[in-house]
Amino acid sequence: MPDSNSTVKPLKSLAEIRDFFKNNTTPVYFISATNFNLLGMDEWIGNFKFITYIDSFDGQHPNLFSPQEELPHDEFRSIEDINNYLLRHPEVKTYIEKGKVNGEAGKALFLMFDERTEELGDDLGLDVCFPAARLRSFLDNKVNTNRVAERAGVACVPYVLSKVNDYQHLLSVSEHLGTDLVIQTPYGDSGHTTFFIASETDFDLHKDEIVKEGEVKIMKRINCYGTAIEGCVTRHGTIVAPLMTELVGFKELTPYKGGWCGNEIFPDAFNAGIREKAKTYTQKFGDQLRKEGYKGYFELDFLIDKDSGDIYLGELNPRVSGVSSLTNHSKFAMDDVPLFLFHMLEWMDVPYEIDVNEISNRWTQAASMDSWSQLVIKHTVKTLEIATQAPESGIWEMKRNGSIQFKAMDPHRQSVVDDNKAFYLQISQKNDYLYEGADLGILVMRGRLMTDNFELTERATRWIKALRSQYRSHVIDPGEFSEDELLNLSGFKML
Repeated sequence: MPDSNSTVKPLKSLAEIRDFFKNNTTPVYFISATNFNLLGMDEWIGNFKFITYIDSFDGQHPNLFSPQEELPHDEFRSIEDINNYLLRHPEVKTYIEKGKVNGEAGKALFLMFDERTEELGDDLGLDVCFPAARLRSFLDNKVNTNRVAERAGVACVPYVLSKVNDYQHLLSVSEHLGTDLVIQTPYGDSGHTTFFIASETDFDLHKDEIVKEGEVKIMKRINCYGTAIEGCVTRHGTIVAPLMTELVGFKELTPYKGGWCGNEIFPDAFNAGIREKAKTYTQKFGDQLRKEGYKGYFELDFLIDKDSGDIYLGELNPRVSGVSSLTNHSKFAMDDVPLFLFHMLEWMDVPYEIDVNEISNRWTQAASMDSWSQLVIKHTVKTLEIATQAPESGIWEMKRNGSIQFKAMDPHRQSVVDDNKAFYLQISQKNDYLYEGADLGILVMRGRLMTDNFELTERATRWIKALRSQYRSHVIDPGEFSEDELLNLSGFKML
């Protein structure tokens, strides 16, 4: 679909790219469960709107639309289900129809989508600004990710890809990896589908999930810490954002041993050698993605071996991700432009010229970074509860006694200027069910929340405790629900 902002003259500087997007008139919609992943992009892109199932701002966000009437629907099992529901909703259809410019519905972005989403978007005249769902699904397969990495020349943790029939078969196919193993199934949230296997007892706990797969990734278990980095495959090469630390498995935040629960970005997180290696690997991987037919935004998890210092690819997210908000709000993005704008350039009908190496090299420097952290807070206990009170989205302030107070509804996380303030994005709301693994919300603040030894700081634990105290709920007897109803309350990856 032609873009109303098309121009013959190429954009030749970051200033021209900024101006192009500020003056954009083509409707651009981010459609998802929440607006977390692209929070703040409406400040950079003219006529950028959020269409969400959950209104985290209770109607106060100027560029967020959430349908008011709840229509009958099957239980949501995925983000794709939510997006397909939204695209079928009469209120959403009317909103998009009213937003047309020169008869064009505009562009659509999703965190997750499938081929049905593509069909529904096409019915509304929306141009989906991501590679085809079929390609993204293929690349999202953790088994296929390693094959792409091999072609790109990017190191992976020593591994084997194989069908697993039973524990003895596992030991046979992974003999060269030892007996302390990590198994990942092809799809799913790492917190749910990463299994640590050091004995037959461990294997039996997850046997059904492992054996049913046609092929799984079996890795040697290493003593490592996780990191995250985002890139964008463009016609000029791959642009790479800075490497950030990753919070994984903290029991204060998540019930899942391997579950992602936050990130930090700060200047001295890694030495120059590791930053350069991560940048080089990300560029190689992105360049290979282009050969696979992919373009645009992606995220990689890297694992750094604490014993050897080696860096290995963990997994790929061929999309915007849970760290995109940190990437697109940090100092380098504010000084230049957010990485996400390069994704949009690939999907807008406009020529542009950039030096991807110059940008990536500058962004890799510690001087291009400031310090931000985010915590993803889940319901961590094995209870079924219903929320009777939930903390509002906006700016919160911590008092000297450790309590917190709501200061203002403000969708701009840059409004956090002091160490005793934080931005909170509400996900679980009043009258929502709270089950093990349910996302409560995301807490974002300046500064660090982990020590150099990758433990939560005292400041982090105070904020987690104080934020949780703002929720009120009462426990429900699971016996009130059928087995199918209980199954439908199980969570999926919201972010």
